[in-house]
Amino acid sequence: MSDASWYSILPPIIAIILAIWSKQVILSLFAGIWMGFTLLNGFNPLAGATASLDGVINVFSDAGDARVIIFTLMIGALIATIEESGGVRGFVHYLETRRWVHNGKRAQWLAWTTGIIIFVESNITLLVAGSISRPLFDRYKVSREKLAYLIDATSAPVCAMIPLNAWGAVIISLVAATNVENPLQTFVASIPYNLYSIAAIFLAAYVVAKDFNIGPMKKAEARTKGGELLWPRATPLLDVSAERQVDEGVPPSAAYMILPLVGLICMMPIGLYITGDGNLINGSGSTSVIWAVATAQIIIWAMILIKGSISVNDLMRIFMKGAGGLLPIATILLLALALGDVAKLLQTGPYVAGIVGDNLPIFMLAPLVFITSAFIAFSVGSSWGTFAIMIPIAIPIAVTLDLSVPLFLGAAISGAIFGDHASPISDTTVVASMASATDHIDHVRTQLPYALLAAALSTVGFLVLGLIVQ
Repeated sequence: MSDASWYSILPPIIAIILAIWSKQVILSLFAGIWMGFTLLNGFNPLAGATASLDGVINVFSDAGDARVIIFTLMIGALIATIEESGGVRGFVHYLETRRWVHNGKRAQWLAWTTGIIIFVESNITLLVAGSISRPLFDRYKVSREKLAYLIDATSAPVCAMIPLNAWGAVIISLVAATNVENPLQTFVASIPYNLYSIAAIFLAAYVVAKDFNIGPMKKAEARTKGGELLWPRATPLLDVSAERQVDEGVPPSAAYMILPLVGLICMMPIGLYITGDGNLINGSGSTSVIWAVATAQIIIWAMILIKGSISVNDLMRIFMKGAGGLLPIATILLLALALGDVAKLLQTGPYVAGIVGDNLPIFMLAPLVFITSAFIAFSVGSSWGTFAIMIPIAIPIAVTLDLSVPLFLGAAISGAIFGDHASPISDTTVVASMASATDHIDHVRTQLPYALLAAALSTVGFLVLGLIVQ
C-alpha cells in the first residue's frame, strides 16, 4: 500500500473501539498493529501476525525509543526505593513537626502546592500529597473529597507539562515517532497550548482561594464541617483507622525523598546541555531522562548503603519489584510506538488530514482533536494509551495542512488529561481516592463539575486559537 487510502485509518480505529469496549489498552493496541501489518501484507492475517511481532521488536532498533522504555521501568524502581526508605513518611513528619499548617485554608494550599512541586510521576504525586495533607484536612474539617480533587487536579496536569519526567519522556518519544524534526522543542512549544492542564491547575487554586464549592462538593464540605468525615454508606479505598499506630522510634529522614528528587531535577538540564553540545533545546530528551533517573537511583542507594539499613540484596529485590510495577505502562509505550510506526507506513496521518481538511473549517480541527482525545481517555481511563493513539494522528494532520504542530499536540495532550481526570476507571482517579481515604464514587461525583468547567474553558480556548494560530 504505497498510497494512503481509507484502509489506513483502520488500525487506530480498531485500537480505539476495542479499548473503549474491552478497557484493555494493551490488547487493543496490539490488535491495531496486527490490522496494520495485515493490510501491508496483502490482507494476509497470518503474515500480518508475524510481521506484527517483528514490528514490535523493531521498536528497540531505535535507541531513543529503547531508552524511554527502560526509563519507564527505572522510574518505577526509583519510586519503590524512595517509599521503602521511608522518605515519604519522613517528609510528612518534617512538615507536621514544624506546624506550617494551622488552619483549613493552609491545609488546602499544602495539598495544591505539593501537587505542583512533586512532578516526577503522577501516582507518587498523589500518594505524597494525600499522605501529607489528609490528617490536616481531617483535623481542620475540610472534606476528603476536596483533598482528592485538589491532588487529582495537580498531579497528571502538572506531570504532562514537564519534559524531565516519565510523562515528558513518553510524549517526546511519541512525537519523535512522527518524524518531527526536534521533538523536545516541539513538546516545550506545546506547553502553553495544554489548555486543560493549565485550566485545571488554576481552577483548583481558585477553589482554595475563594472556597469555591459547587454541586456535590458543597454538600461534602457541609457534612465535614458538621463532624462527619464520610457519608454513612461510603466505603473509603484506604483504611486509615490504624494510621497512628506506626512505630514510635526515630522517624525516617525526609532527605531520602528530597535528595534523590533534587539529583533527578538537576541532572536533566545537565544531560540536555551535554547531549546538545551546549544547547539545551538541541539535547536528547531520552538520554537526559535516563541519566537523571539513574543519578537519583545512585543517590538513594548510596544514602541507604552508607546508613546500612537495607542490604544490597534487598535493594535489588525492591528495584525489580518497582520496575515490575511499571511494566504495564512500559508495554503500552512499546505497543504505542509500534502502532505509530505502522500508521506511518500506511500514511494514516496524511489521509486523515486530507479528509478533515476538505470537510471541516480549519479553526474546528484543534477543538475536534481535543474532544476526540477526551472521549477516548474518558472511555479507556488511560491518558498514556490516548497519547499513543492520538499523537500519531494529530501531528501529521498539522504537518500535512501546514498548521501549528505545538497547538495540535497541546490539544491531544489536553484531551487525554481531561478524559483521564474525569474518568472513574482512570488509575490516577482511583489512586487519588485511595490517597485521600475517600469513597471513589464520591470523589468522581464531586470532581466532575470542576473537570467539566475546565474542559468547557479549554474548548473555547481551542476555538479561539484555531482562528488566530496558523
